[in-house]
Amino acid sequence: MVEDISVSGIEEARHEYEHGSLRERLARHHDDVDSAFWQWNDVWLSPAFRAFDIRKELGAITAPLLCIQGEQDRYGTLAQIRDVQSAVPAALLLEIADCGHSLIVISGTR
Repeated sequence: MVEDISVSGIEEARHEYEHGSLRERLARHHDDVDSAFWQWNDVWLSPAFRAFDIRKELGAITAPLLCIQGEQDRYGTLAQIRDVQSAVPAALLLEIADCGHSLIVISGTR
C-alpha cells in the first residue's frame, strides 16, 4: 500500500536528488543512476499510483517469508510487514530498531 509517509519521504528524496548529495551517493550502486532514480520516483509520486495495494493478493503466498522493516523507515511504516504477516501465516517479522530504509553493514560484518 502507498502510505502518506511513503509519498512524503519520496518527495524529500526527489529534493535531495536534485539539490543535495543523493545522486552522487546512489551513483556508486547504479550504472544508470538517473534512470534508476526517476523510474522509482516518478511512479511512486504519480497520482494514479496512490491506489496501488497488493494486500488482497498476499493470501496466495504459500512460501515462508522473512519481512524486514526498519522502525525509522521514511518510506513506510511497520504496518507494511504486519499486514503481510496477517495474510501469510508463514511470514516472520524482523522489526529493526534505530534503522531507516537501508541496512548498513558495520565493522565489515554481514
